[in-house]
Amino acid sequence: MKVYGLTGSIGMGKSAVAAMFRREGVPVFDADAQVHLLQGPGGPLLPAIEARFPGTTGPAGVDRAKLGAAVFGDPHERKALEAIVHPAVRAERTRFLRRHRSRKFVILDIPLLFETGGQKGLEGVIVVTAPAWKQRRRVLARPGMTAGKFRQIVRLQVPDAEKRARADHIIHTGTTFADTRAQVRRLVACLGGKTGR
Repeated sequence: MKVYGLTGSIGMGKSAVAAMFRREGVPVFDADAQVHLLQGPGGPLLPAIEARFPGTTGPAGVDRAKLGAAVFGDPHERKALEAIVHPAVRAERTRFLRRHRSRKFVILDIPLLFETGGQKGLEGVIVVTAPAWKQRRRVLARPGMTAGKFRQIVRLQVPDAEKRARADHIIHTGTTFADTRAQVRRLVACLGGKTGR
């Protein structure tokens, strides 16, 4: 089984592309969705997060606004949160890989793949990209998003041009939905047809 990473900066359309891969029958591990489950109502990480960041959890799980305020822009606090979350996500990913070990290939959807060195050990990296103006328009349309917050997020991410330069495969979403889906289908056919080195 070959393992590919899927990544892209905020607002590039990575979630839509991941859904397209799933519709083509490719198993996709969504790191973000896993974090939501681990931190959601009754989530196994709630006690550790509450102990480290008091007042940031409740019956509905993590209060993302409060936790975000506690760690955003503070590298030390962000590292403390990552030390709680990352090992749990890695354990879930290991279970996912074991469950799908008979498949030709699977995809790990990892938003901060290059930022965390997550590309190591992967067969290849798929980067989702779009023009900067379209990225900005998509992100600023999100509830609670501001131009300042958008700039801050982009500063923390590896630039899109660098991601594209380091990619093994690129999916462009600045085009039509049908064209993006056609790109995904071509890539599935290509990756599914690859044999061992």
